[in-house]
Amino acid sequence: MIDLKELILPKANLIPLLRKLNKDNRLVVPVKNDHGDTLFTEIRDLDTTEIDLANQPQASLKPFFLPQQETLAHYSIDNDQYRFTTPKAAVDTIFFGVRSCDLTSLLYMDLIFSKPSKDATYYDRRNHSLIITLGCNQPYENCFCEATNSGPYLEYGYGLQFIDLGDSYYVSAGRGKGADLLEKWNYFFHEVEEEDHKIRYQLFLEARGQFSRNIQLTHACRKLQKETVPDEIWESLANRCYDCGGCAYVCPTCTCFSVDDKPQSSTAGIRVRSWDACTSGGFTRMAGGHNPVNRSSHALKRRFLHKLKYDFSSHGKASCTGCGRCVDICFGGVDITTFIELFTRQQNP
Repeated sequence: MIDLKELILPKANLIPLLRKLNKDNRLVVPVKNDHGDTLFTEIRDLDTTEIDLANQPQASLKPFFLPQQETLAHYSIDNDQYRFTTPKAAVDTIFFGVRSCDLTSLLYMDLIFSKPSKDATYYDRRNHSLIITLGCNQPYENCFCEATNSGPYLEYGYGLQFIDLGDSYYVSAGRGKGADLLEKWNYFFHEVEEEDHKIRYQLFLEARGQFSRNIQLTHACRKLQKETVPDEIWESLANRCYDCGGCAYVCPTCTCFSVDDKPQSSTAGIRVRSWDACTSGGFTRMAGGHNPVNRSSHALKRRFLHKLKYDFSSHGKASCTGCGRCVDICFGGVDITTFIELFTRQQNP
């Protein structure tokens, strides 16, 4: 009997399978645009769109589940009574070609938006999604998912996980929707053989051995629970930061936001949620214009301590998935790996 939890998909069957899935679902995949940037993109015609699985998308899945700006509700005022209406429900969406680090970031967002109660808008999108990941056989230049235990392959959390074996994909089912998909479209697949197991394991070992940087992330998290970061480290980082905000925008686990009510007329308006970041000047600015936080020296301090100290203390792991996007985008060289290296080299007093 064929094990429907693990199957082999010949690469020739990938597009036909996705075409079937796209009939009843929105399909989002990595696509290289006309400017040469690879981004997760909704596609409608698989015959005229080339999926880019070779390059890391410059943005994660975050904008699909937490849009940069979204309307949470419309409100109207009638006889001094407020009436709220919420947007339409999310559509069923399949995300294909998602790297392990990006799914790990989504699992972190699940945690953040579940407390103190579930965020209805976020979980509406989440519950209408199926994530199909692609394990990394070749780590990208600046990624370090091995240090964050978020790759190169995953053990849980995915709907389906694809591993590139060369002429085919080794497909593993995780959550229920993934297993249901394999059962429904099983004729696209064939049974896993012993040689496939061996190739998959060998690829995993080779991938783990290709990381070029040794980032002591867990050591830094544990050290932060006991020690204070020397002021000279913060000063050094602050002097090199150009205050562009790029790190917060590309980071898949930066989930801070602000909510504003915006009148559209004297009797109606919208409630809008927008991205915010602890590195932004207005994040701690008070109504009178006073800012109790020194913006120039403490912006990066808030960011790094949040991810490596407070999240580690609260959840048992850092809110960094090792995707390396902040390393790619920071032209000042003050990304999270720089901080970790400076701090872990510091000798105990």
